[in-house]
Amino acid sequence: MAADPNPLVFNPSPTITSHAVAYGQPGSAAVAVDPDHPLPVGQRWTAATATPLVGSASASGAAGPFTPELGRAIWLTLGGTWAGTVRVLRSLDGGTTCLPLSAGGQPWGVFTANAQEPVREETVAGATYWLDIALTSGTLTYEVRQ
Repeated sequence: MAADPNPLVFNPSPTITSHAVAYGQPGSAAVAVDPDHPLPVGQRWTAATATPLVGSASASGAAGPFTPELGRAIWLTLGGTWAGTVRVLRSLDGGTTCLPLSAGGQPWGVFTANAQEPVREETVAGATYWLDIALTSGTLTYEVRQ
């Protein structure tokens, strides 16, 4: 067994030095961070500025593009009285090539009924989103927004 490189350090140590994160105001005592006194910070959210994609369809077709802000959830709302399928598509070339969303190799973002849910969070600049609408009857209302 190799010799201990620092024979002055013992395990377990009889003492533990105090290391703490604290905060305070100039001229006042520091407050140690603990469960009762968390750091006084928080993320301030502002309203998204991406232009929503809003419309209705009574025939099959494509709707888009929606250009999202990075790092925010993209919400899809489908309403109306309709039958058919709506697929969320993503493009990296301005809509020339639109590919359906997938998760683990399985289809994702495919709807056959009214819905309101987040479908994705984008991290790639320039990505756009489209709806592939295949209606068999009725009128669909849609909204893609953040």
